[in-house]
Amino acid sequence: MARARDVDGLEAGEAFADAAARIVSVRAHELFVHAANVLDTNDIERVHAMRVATRRLRAVLEIFEPAFPPRAFAPVLEDVKALADALGARRDPDVQIAHFTQLRADLAPDEQAGVELLLAHLRDEQAEGNAVLAEALATAHDRDLAGRLQALCAGKAA
Repeated sequence: MARARDVDGLEAGEAFADAAARIVSVRAHELFVHAANVLDTNDIERVHAMRVATRRLRAVLEIFEPAFPPRAFAPVLEDVKALADALGARRDPDVQIAHFTQLRADLAPDEQAGVELLLAHLRDEQAEGNAVLAEALATAHDRDLAGRLQALCAGKAA
């Protein structure tokens, strides 16, 4: 799992709104760094890292909510939550596939048929989750989530 980046330059006497903008900006950047190739089902750690990044971003958004204009903040938080949900739809079958693939390897050949059926079903769920995630990523792009987060942090959100 990707380690959270440090937020450089924070000071105890810093204004709440300034600290909020700095921290949210770093967490938003982390989110979009992990978006590269996240739909690749052969590398499930990308989904995991991006999902963790959405959780971190959502947490700091909720902590610092009073620092942001409500009309701009609410739709941004809603979009972050939607993206997190889509990442979860993809991540859950990823984890189960990894678990049952390992289990299958530990079974005798005559005991593997049931696990194979389950894995086929889980791969279908993974494909469905990937489609949900692809749609959520497209929506985040179309709604310029990255730009709106940046504007929110810059105090330019309307």
